[in-house]
Amino acid sequence: MKIGQSRFADGNWEMISETPGFLPEKADLVLAFGERKLLEAVKPYEYLRLLYPKAQIIINSTSGEIISDKVHDNTVVVTAIELEKTTVRTVQIDIADHKESYRAGEQIAKSLDDSDLAAIILISDGGVVNGSDLIEACNRSLNWPVPVIGGLAGDGARFERTLVGANQNPDSGKVVGIGLYGADLKVGHGSMGGWDVFGPEREVTKSSYNELYQIDDRIALDLYKDYLGKYADGLPGTALLFPLSIRITPDSQPLVRTILSINEKTKSMIFAGDIPEGSRVRFMRANLDRLIEASATAAQASLQQLGKSPELALLISCVGRKLVLGQRTEEEVEVARDIFGNQPVMTGFYSYGEIAPAGPATPGELHNQTMTITILSEQ
Repeated sequence: MKIGQSRFADGNWEMISETPGFLPEKADLVLAFGERKLLEAVKPYEYLRLLYPKAQIIINSTSGEIISDKVHDNTVVVTAIELEKTTVRTVQIDIADHKESYRAGEQIAKSLDDSDLAAIILISDGGVVNGSDLIEACNRSLNWPVPVIGGLAGDGARFERTLVGANQNPDSGKVVGIGLYGADLKVGHGSMGGWDVFGPEREVTKSSYNELYQIDDRIALDLYKDYLGKYADGLPGTALLFPLSIRITPDSQPLVRTILSINEKTKSMIFAGDIPEGSRVRFMRANLDRLIEASATAAQASLQQLGKSPELALLISCVGRKLVLGQRTEEEVEVARDIFGNQPVMTGFYSYGEIAPAGPATPGELHNQTMTITILSEQ
């Protein structure tokens, strides 16, 4: 695996790093993560196509860009990868609203499924997609399980619209699947939140898709405000400090769900993923030190699965963590670098949702408010 990284900032492209022997014309896969308005102004696809003539080029908008152990805003970071023993295929699906998410997941899985499929990276529009349906359909439509990882595109803290594109300038309403093929590709992954839970576990007694109406037969929003106390006056903004932990079934791993908005008329809360009736939830609150430690834990978990030093690390963290951590945001990237050492090339972005298995040998799932790390190495 040979990798080159570049960045567009302050009106200029600059080369950041290259591993020995990297040649742009031999790159197989290019991942470009950038600020949404900058992507709309620069339209980087034509430039990247000239530089990387045979690569599959994936571009998406972010809520912050990661390159090496630094976090940037208002840039485009580009990671070009020459895979020596692995092949790449991509598929792009258009989606108009969240009701089409399951169909999109099915189509991506059927297009990429093959006997030597090693992993799927999903990069999705973060505004109109139902991430839970997208990933469930992808998992169910594969002939045998492979790691499904990735993230939902971001738009800073604006939540206006997000952009994704495969081999084109990115646009709204796109979902891209990247298939990686070959027995020599090894994949490790880890996902961790680091939020503190408080209060008892309660049952979701009324919900619809991602909208929560009742918990333990109580009005959900009223119960949530009781727990928030003085912070309730700052809703919906303060909801980033108090996400929910959810277990879909009694024996499933807990997931974190971000509250996107509240509806005072229906006394409901709208989340960034499904909240099924019968699932169990607990309230959570931010602990900055534990959020940063969670990144180290995710990095360690990915290393344990890989069993060797990685060549590439893809870090996808949540915009909610970035807003909560503030000036300490870069620390969660730095601790991952400390775990991995200097060898792997690191890239990634801040997202509206993270995609990864919750543990070893489990299917990919939608996460919120986590640091999700995927590491790759060829034998």
